[in-house]
Amino acid sequence: MAYDPGNVFARILRGEIPCKKVYEDDHVLAFHDIQPQAPVHALVIPKGAYVSWDDFHAKASDAEQAALSRGVGKVARILGIGDSGYRLISNCGKDGHQDVPHLHIHVVGGRPMGRMLPKAEA
Repeated sequence: MAYDPGNVFARILRGEIPCKKVYEDDHVLAFHDIQPQAPVHALVIPKGAYVSWDDFHAKASDAEQAALSRGVGKVARILGIGDSGYRLISNCGKDGHQDVPHLHIHVVGGRPMGRMLPKAEA
């Protein structure tokens, strides 16, 4: 999957599409998901043009990588789910059902999240 500079997250970063911001620093932007799948649902994205975790870890600076990791924790605390618990989801590539070709982490919580995946059948 190639990076598309016209993707929705790139457009949000350029200010072409508004977002309900949760957190921002030099390397990270976090905002509420417009179609939440849980009572709390935010997205955390790097400001750089990275498609996936593989792309991010191959090309991002140490500062960018640290900021993304810290940003996820800050967002969970800001949204009040740091203590009760939350799930992080990052879909990567076709098999991972990635819809937007910009690395993004879903932070979801506010209720029991259930099993990560259905039990495998024997």
